[in-house]
Amino acid sequence: MKVITLCGSMKFNKQMRRIARALETKQGYCVLQCVYSRKNDKMDNIEEMHNIENAHYKKIELSDAIYVVNIDGYIGEATKRNIAFAKKKGKQIIYHEAM
Repeated sequence: MKVITLCGSMKFNKQMRRIARALETKQGYCVLQCVYSRKNDKMDNIEEMHNIENAHYKKIELSDAIYVVNIDGYIGEATKRNIAFAKKKGKQIIYHEAM
């Protein structure tokens, strides 16, 4: 079973939850989700944001691949950093929408 970490903009949090479920139920992946934000949920504590970012990078390290949720081709700056980190670690990059 392949372990993958979901990466993408929190503006797609609803879609990311559905995608994670489909990846597990239909593809047989073990998905490490990194969906924290909801519509009115602001995260402005720098220490908390740093802790979440470090946890996310650890999830990438533990994974075989990352799954980039790039709806309508959108890839934000944080996700670009996730992709660069995953490439540096030799992880497979899977895109939701073809690039």
